[in-house]
Amino acid sequence: MPLEQHQEKVYPREAQSIYQAGLKASEKLGGKILSSAPEKLRFEARFPKVILGKTLGERTQLACEVRTSGDGGILVVDAFPLDALERKLMFGARKGVTLTVITWFIAHLENNLGMAPAR
Repeated sequence: MPLEQHQEKVYPREAQSIYQAGLKASEKLGGKILSSAPEKLRFEARFPKVILGKTLGERTQLACEVRTSGDGGILVVDAFPLDALERKLMFGARKGVTLTVITWFIAHLENNLGMAPAR
């Protein structure tokens, strides 16, 4: 499993509302916004080792961008693990941590959009 994760998802919602839902999802998961470009619908957040009371083992940095597409928006998420000094981890990452953070982020984002969880 690669250390860096990339996911894209299409939503039938306005791009601005997807962006706002992403910011709320980051806040709910304890993420700290590092940079934000609302006019470009893009932000970066850093997540701690412990999210929602669960210890994941590594910090994670996530970049979120929303692109407009026809009637909706496309969510583009890139994330990677960080070492103890908050530098990009190049090897030795615990399996599945980054993917878990992305999965939780998307689940919270979809909840903020009022979408039913996928089954």
